[in-house]
Amino acid sequence: MSAKKAGGDTPAVPTPVRQVERALRTFYIDRNLLDVSDLDGKPLQEREPRLLSRALTAQAVRIVTGFSMQEAALTVIDGDADQGIDAIAVVDGPNPHVFLVQAKWSKYGKANSERQAVHELLAGLRLIDDEDFAEFNPRGRQLAELAKTVMSQGPVPVTQVIVLMRAEDVTQGFQHALATGEKEFNRHGQVLGHRIILAPEVHASVLKDLAPKAVDLTAELFPWFGITSPYESYQGVVEAEHIADWMTYGADLFNLNIRNPLGRTPINNALINTLTEEPAHFWYFNNGVTVLCESVEKDRQSVRTPQQRPLVLKLRNASVVNGAQTVRSIAEAVASDETAASAQVSVRIIVTGKATDFAKETTQATNRQNRVEARDFIALDPVQASIMEDMRAELGLEYSVRRSELDPPADTGCSVVEAACALACAHSDSRYAARMAGTLDVLWERGSQGIYDVLFRPQPSAHLLWNAVQVLRAVRRSLYQLRARYEGRGAALTEHGVYLLTHLVFRLLDTEAIDEPDPKLEWAKNATEQAPVLVEQLLPVVAAAIDELYTERSRIQTVCGDSSRCRELVEHVTALLTTADGRRVTDKYRRVRVQRKRRRPNAVSVLIDRGVLDEGTPLALSTAYPLEAEALREWLAKDERRARATWVNHRSRPILWTADGKQYSPSGLITRMWELAEWEERPMANQGTARWTTTSGETLAELAWRVLGELEESTEDEPEHD
Repeated sequence: MSAKKAGGDTPAVPTPVRQVERALRTFYIDRNLLDVSDLDGKPLQEREPRLLSRALTAQAVRIVTGFSMQEAALTVIDGDADQGIDAIAVVDGPNPHVFLVQAKWSKYGKANSERQAVHELLAGLRLIDDEDFAEFNPRGRQLAELAKTVMSQGPVPVTQVIVLMRAEDVTQGFQHALATGEKEFNRHGQVLGHRIILAPEVHASVLKDLAPKAVDLTAELFPWFGITSPYESYQGVVEAEHIADWMTYGADLFNLNIRNPLGRTPINNALINTLTEEPAHFWYFNNGVTVLCESVEKDRQSVRTPQQRPLVLKLRNASVVNGAQTVRSIAEAVASDETAASAQVSVRIIVTGKATDFAKETTQATNRQNRVEARDFIALDPVQASIMEDMRAELGLEYSVRRSELDPPADTGCSVVEAACALACAHSDSRYAARMAGTLDVLWERGSQGIYDVLFRPQPSAHLLWNAVQVLRAVRRSLYQLRARYEGRGAALTEHGVYLLTHLVFRLLDTEAIDEPDPKLEWAKNATEQAPVLVEQLLPVVAAAIDELYTERSRIQTVCGDSSRCRELVEHVTALLTTADGRRVTDKYRRVRVQRKRRRPNAVSVLIDRGVLDEGTPLALSTAYPLEAEALREWLAKDERRARATWVNHRSRPILWTADGKQYSPSGLITRMWELAEWEERPMANQGTARWTTTSGETLAELAWRVLGELEESTEDEPEHD
């Protein structure tokens, strides 16, 4: 990135600084952890740097002390009468230590290292040493007194911490000022020292705070046996009650797994039924759980005959790599029926240490016995972990990689599937949009002929990825709204041409800044405002071009999925739109009069008859109707499982609700949810299939209509016989 923004003299904000600023706002400012009452009424240009400086101070305290964010925020005394000290952090206990912190924030990562700042910090320390606490502001006075009390216990180390939002080392003059000032306090022993924290260390600390936390588990095995080589391993029986406790870590428990637990499915229901009704049979019916960990501490209860007594293991940085469904089912069963707590579970523990390659191989191998999709192995790609980190740090958004029912809601992030689709459409080569039209499985193909590496090598930035996703979503919304206005080939294009039309929208948008840092998401806002206009303009032109190039008897679906035809079509349409002819195209497939619609078959029947959805396919609730969304918002927020379900191939009750594990009809479940949410103004009826979406973003109703359209189009294309 250049040092200047295009079209101006304002310096560009470095990516690490931008990410640190977002994190500091999230950690301290948005949570109101800092005392900022003295800044009330201050102009924004003065208030903002002071807020960020105080948040930076708190983060520096957290770095040197390990304090929680709440504890670190309480050490900040910055403000009037702070006496040159921004924070006083006192570590008491067997290893006491006093830290005096001064922070310099810079939006552009160019904080000055001024010797005057060192002199001010030393002057504040003299006041503390002389017990002249009255010079400090109220909070500073309390902390200065505490610091002096600890310092008086003996030769307690004191460290001056200077945190500067800059990447370059401080000047020799700055270091000399620190060393000279320390001599005054070290005449009778080494007491005073210093630590300089620069932007890279601050950036690393916030990324660590944003990352999922390491999981430490306790497992009590009996009976058990162990293997010492080549990798230390243990296998034995653990009671279900103990495994249920593991779920307190939530999704972090499965960090190394290629997929999260898939929510309630018929298989999970069978597991839960066995646990609650026949717990003694569970060990016989279940394959068990495999856990990888970095290290292990053993607590043997017998030295002479260890295997005759239980073995307690403390697993560091542990992850369940196989048996995620089993663990989730055990937790649900134990929570609902204490009988399940006594069930015995086979558990295998492998200590991999730092052997990350072996850990990946084990994860893949242990999952081959179950149905695993190509997408699942993408979860092991370090690039995806890096994107997840960037999405959090840059935009505060979630990025779901593992196949799961817990993909983030649309306003809080996206999944790797949606991201890959959007990036494929945004690519300059239309063949990737064409190849997706048949199946999304092609997205995960590797190698020279695959799509995955084209999309994710080099790693796309968080801004490019999120902006592309916003455009794809805008096109989907537009096509959904326009679908009812078209018939025949025009309607087919709204269903099968999603990716082709999205690619064309990207061609027509100004995408020069799509990859630029844009914290306010102005590019996405402008693009999503233009997208509906472009889609409405493109539909008749693309339909006419298909008719012209490939005749009116060509199948829309076939054209949209043919790489060479799509390339020819894209060039033809973009050239046509630059001429007057492109603006005079007849919209011949638009409905011109109200026609009596042929009654469509039941959507559930279509999906089951055509085998469209696999058993256990994750579904998510789509509250697209504003009144309904508002009525359910608080109720849904109390339990994320309420908005999740899975598909079951059952004609009358195909929706298995994650919240209670029971099966419902689509409309019946929506009605039940309205009742539980106590929505008093709920309608008498609903279209349930229009409220449950698959991971592709299509509702069940849309999916059924698309399948019907393919059938009808296929019938129309059959040659006539005499």
